[in-house]
Amino acid sequence: MSESTFNEPRIALNRIYTRTGDRGSTQLVGGQKVPKDDLRIECYGTVDELNSFLGAARVTMEIFTPAAVPLAKLARIIKRVQHELFNLGSILATKPEDVHPKQPRVTPVEVEQLEREIDEANADLPELRSFVLPGGSRLDAELHICRTVCRRAERLLVALSRDSSVPPETIQYLNRLSDALFVWSRWVNHVMGCPETLWEPNAAASALAHSEPTEE
Repeated sequence: MSESTFNEPRIALNRIYTRTGDRGSTQLVGGQKVPKDDLRIECYGTVDELNSFLGAARVTMEIFTPAAVPLAKLARIIKRVQHELFNLGSILATKPEDVHPKQPRVTPVEVEQLEREIDEANADLPELRSFVLPGGSRLDAELHICRTVCRRAERLLVALSRDSSVPPETIQYLNRLSDALFVWSRWVNHVMGCPETLWEPNAAASALAHSEPTEE
């Protein structure tokens, strides 16, 4: 896909506050006013939230991990994903009838690229015998936060699709990205030598209470 596929941004952010949203409404790309808690706003607002958490994870990769750990490639992938999420937000902020042919969006190309990256990272990992708890490392936990926010964005987008036309690639992309974030969370622990924290049902307080000796 060439750089000229989509239109470049044509904005000038000189004044940040406008007071136009003080009454609880905002504008879509087509100029329509909608409440700030409209489901479409929830969708691209959650995508924006995901992008912020991805930025935090990328900083962790670039600054707070040892130089010998091979995370540079994943950091580049995450940065690309951040651009793709902005493209996704652009299309979600636009009603179907107002979409421009060259407006930024996600396409099957982005979905297929995520699938290749999932397969590549997963090939390095041991078989999983239980569910994984977030927290094997700081970076692992950050990527799990991204994964859960991505799932929430996906759920909101599915809800929006019941009442409005939504490009199928948008749901597919979020679905694959959440899978990718799960695999990447395991992969970073693997390359950093951090043990995974596996779910143990009998580590709960109720199970431990039955296993402890009682005093007579």
